[in-house]
Amino acid sequence: MGKTSTTAKDRWNRNNYDTILIRVPKGRKADIERAAGDGQSLNGYIADTLRQSIGMSKEEWKAGADDK
Repeated sequence: MGKTSTTAKDRWNRNNYDTILIRVPKGRKADIERAAGDGQSLNGYIADTLRQSIGMSKEEWKAGADDK
């Protein structure tokens, strides 16, 4: 992948996503990955858990606050 492609993807991500960094105690990442199960990314699992915790549908979650 070229530098231009990476730059374009980075710009798109900055414009369309908020970034949240979380820190967990050493060894807990593996526990969370096991909870996510096969076929689901760690990011997807955490986002799904947060979405359900706030009581949003997948459509509401994907729409984002700016689209309301």
